[in-house]
Amino acid sequence: MPTVNAVAATSATDPLVRTTIKRRDVGPRDVLIEVSYAGICHSDIHTVRGDWGPVPYPLTVGHEIVGHVTEVGAEVTRHAVGDRVGVGCMVNSCRECENCRAGQEQYCLKGNTQTYASLDRDGTVTQGGYSTHIVVDEDFVLSVPSSIPHEAAAPLLCAGITTYSPLAHWSAGPGKKVAVVGMGGLGHMAVKIAAAMGAAVTVLSQTLGKQDDGLAFGAKHFYATSDPATFETLANTFDLIVNTVSTPIDMGAYLSLLRLDGTLVSVGAPSEPLPVQVFSLFGNRRSFAGSSIGSIAETQEMLDFCAEHGIAPEIEVIDADAINEAYERVLKSDVRYRFVIDINSLR
Repeated sequence: MPTVNAVAATSATDPLVRTTIKRRDVGPRDVLIEVSYAGICHSDIHTVRGDWGPVPYPLTVGHEIVGHVTEVGAEVTRHAVGDRVGVGCMVNSCRECENCRAGQEQYCLKGNTQTYASLDRDGTVTQGGYSTHIVVDEDFVLSVPSSIPHEAAAPLLCAGITTYSPLAHWSAGPGKKVAVVGMGGLGHMAVKIAAAMGAAVTVLSQTLGKQDDGLAFGAKHFYATSDPATFETLANTFDLIVNTVSTPIDMGAYLSLLRLDGTLVSVGAPSEPLPVQVFSLFGNRRSFAGSSIGSIAETQEMLDFCAEHGIAPEIEVIDADAINEAYERVLKSDVRYRFVIDINSLR
């Protein structure tokens, strides 16, 4: 088992530190990836700080990973040495349940194997992309189109697919009015993707501070949710609302913005419950839904879509030693719009 450089969390309160971790030997269907860049997702912060439950410390997080293949197993057919590849939020699934057989392995009924903090097939805890190398089953490795800037490709593996999947599922496109709640790492990708799909996009942000950006990314309208008049003006307007924020919102107020048969889908994951009054759903036959990441096939579809439409996240590249500072800035919404770690700084 090779040892590689990494950054890990040792507790919920201590800063992340440089360390080394073990990677499994490359098996017959495995791909060894030399990591170039890893995005920082709010989920990484929630996880290492114990917001979502017990954590198997020490833990290396990171599930927005891009790099190059440096070794393949004897039975690998999808990837070759030198290929530009990516890894997202999952690295395996049972392959046998109804959902896996339907090509929806992100909803594996036995629980897919997450890129970090999951029990891997060899009995070890999976360790994520804040590391110089990772070994992944070829079926869970994505091909990254060369037209997407290398450093900007990483956030697509979570922020990109997390927003693309519900927009595709609920048929965002011409003739549809789509609202995006929040314009952070997830939200700005939702705006870009929905606009590229042909939907009329409105951003609902707490203030108008990012209005110029939102309009530049393809939104038609931008409203401040701190203004009560916003909810009166936009009542019964949207076919789809994508909620990207990781803090509680007034569900009744946002549900009131849906037109007949409209859906509010949450992709942000606050640690607190989101209370919903059933009467908020009765009017206009509204729906409240959740959406996870996409399947591997849909993630590849998303990457190809972004390449075709020239879509990439807005990023700030940092060295590994700046991760702790970046975490604090994410919590203060002080980033436009995604931090990406230059993993070369770990070598």
